Amino acid sequence: MFIGVLPERAHLFRPEPRSEVAVNDAAAWRLNPAHRSVYDKLGVALAAVLRAAPCGVDPLACGLTPDDWVFVKPIVNLAGMALQARAVRADVVPNDPGLFWCERLEGEHTSTDCLVRAGEVVWLAHTSASERKDRARPLYWDVGVERPELDARVRDWVTRHLAGYTGLCNLEMIGGRPIEAHLRGSNGFLELYGPEFVPAWVALIDGEPFEAPPPVPGGLVISLFGTGPLTDAQTALISASGAISRPDLHTPDRIAVILCPGKARGLELIERLGSLG
Repeated sequence: MFIGVLPERAHLFRPEPRSEVAVNDAAAWRLNPAHRSVYDKLGVALAAVLRAAPCGVDPLACGLTPDDWVFVKPIVNLAGMALQARAVRADVVPNDPGLFWCERLEGEHTSTDCLVRAGEVVWLAHTSASERKDRARPLYWDVGVERPELDARVRDWVTRHLAGYTGLCNLEMIGGRPIEAHLRGSNGFLELYGPEFVPAWVALIDGEPFEAPPPVPGGLVISLFGTGPLTDAQTALISASGAISRPDLHTPDRIAVILCPGKARGLELIERLGSLG
């Protein structure tokens, strides 16, 4: 059975596997003792040969200059991986327990979900974060993009770090360099993966005959930030575009997450919603 599914999302996780399968990080850590080290984000950074250290180790002693920017975040955080994460200058890194700093990376932010059998990737899908941001948060994610230059890097990372693992995993990268890993998928993108995805995932987990799902149909996952609720005009625009709006009950300043099949249609929706503000 799936562990950690929110009640309002239960309809997506069908059929149920015979095994216990995690869909959130806390359950994934508990259920995968042999591979839970991937949740050590400092370890992920050091394995990627990034300059990084626990807070308390001076970045200037590690070759950075006072004007360099670093990213600070928890070494392990299973209750929302971005909590406490922020960019600061290297000369003002806090000396807080449980946090680490890492050189700030530039480039495209990607999230790749992989179906893995015994440590080998048998299917993957890349998603790209938009360059447009709200307080460093992407306004949308472009699901199902082609990034052939990342395929080999992701497969190599899984081979080296998840030997023997079978199931779903996620690898986040910036500029093609790993920043976070998860022993579950990107639940917010699931609706845009197509109807064949969950049955294929369950067959893989349960050791049934496995056929890789087709390429992701794709679309945009849009974050509508603000202090809701949705207005009648916003609701009408979303409905007319063929998109689905899902209220965000967990992020105080995000009104809704909007799932829009088709990138062009999604970009048009973003502009039209912006014109209402």
